[in-house]
Amino acid sequence: MNQNIDKPASQRKAESKSGSWGLLALAISAFGIGTTEFVPVGLLGSIANSLNISITLAGLLISGYAIGVAVGAPILTALTNRMSRKSLLMSLMVVFIIGNVVAALSPSFEVLLIARFITAFSHGVFFSIGATIAVQLVPPGKKGSAIALMFTGLTIAIVTGVPLGTFIGQVFDWRATFWCVALFGVIAIISSAVLIPKNLKQSPPAKFSDMFRLLTNRRLIMGFLITTLGYGGTFVAFTYLTPLLHDVTGVSQGMINIILIAYGVAVAFGNSIGGKFANKNPIRALFWMFVVQAAVLILLTFLAPFKVAGVIGVILMGLFAFMNVPGLQLNIVQLSERYAPSAVEVASAINIAAFNIGIAVGSVIGGIVIDSMGLVHTPWIGALMVILAIVLTGISAKLERKS
Repeated sequence: MNQNIDKPASQRKAESKSGSWGLLALAISAFGIGTTEFVPVGLLGSIANSLNISITLAGLLISGYAIGVAVGAPILTALTNRMSRKSLLMSLMVVFIIGNVVAALSPSFEVLLIARFITAFSHGVFFSIGATIAVQLVPPGKKGSAIALMFTGLTIAIVTGVPLGTFIGQVFDWRATFWCVALFGVIAIISSAVLIPKNLKQSPPAKFSDMFRLLTNRRLIMGFLITTLGYGGTFVAFTYLTPLLHDVTGVSQGMINIILIAYGVAVAFGNSIGGKFANKNPIRALFWMFVVQAAVLILLTFLAPFKVAGVIGVILMGLFAFMNVPGLQLNIVQLSERYAPSAVEVASAINIAAFNIGIAVGSVIGGIVIDSMGLVHTPWIGALMVILAIVLTGISAKLERKS
């Protein structure tokens, strides 16, 4: 029986309100973390010019950050398993602030890359425990929507944080952008202190045998691969979206900021829709999302050289690129609850690592494609990664039906 039904209406209303405020705090932190992750996309040119490096080398600021998330997420999540969830969230934002301050003060590309790597540690643990906290704050039937709401902070970062950060970098300097992001980290700490409930469920310490089970269970391994390929495919093109729009589509630098805002709005819509689709059957929803996503990436290859059509193609990419995020995270949470229930947070962390391995692989592949074939070929190469995700998702859905 649903325990919520047995509770007085006033208690259910109070818990719902508390949960909504808690999700808002998670979204605020996600906004800051999302901004610092993706803002170099709009600053690659100015960073490259300032530090006298190539645009491809500057792209390592995206892939290097992603590698930091991939390395730090599962290890740090396991090491902090006994720590209060609320205290951990606030500690992560301290790391976030320090990393961005070091980035703003970086005298060289090497120091900047190290700063990005350190900042990435907060990202990985935040999103791994954030997903498990979010599902505690809502009724069982709204878990996908709760994860989507938390990730809304990430998508709003793409809507406003990235273009605003790009604008600040253009008007002042790219260092000013990192100072502003660090300041937002202070706001995130305050919101977590005030809005996150204290009585969050503490996951039991994960045993080594449970973590080993996560990495040897074929269903979970397949889930991690689906995340890496399905999410990472878009980043073959997205990492280099600014030069793609400027050099291939012929859009002016000022207009690119407006397009980035429109792209982010499309991402926000896609994320919300994806969460609703994922509530009932995440793996089935993912299959069709990937099919459309691959088709849009292929279409963008042909639309990119034309101004109006290219911009429309980019907006469509934004709509479907991040729609899969809630489903990918919920899929892993549900699988781990079934196969390794005492290691759900570690499974969530490994999936966050999988997201960022996808980003790293996608951005590196994008750099190789640019150097060997040209910018215009990045979308369809990214589609090949998504097509592999479609195949694996189909297999996973078949295994789901059998079990």
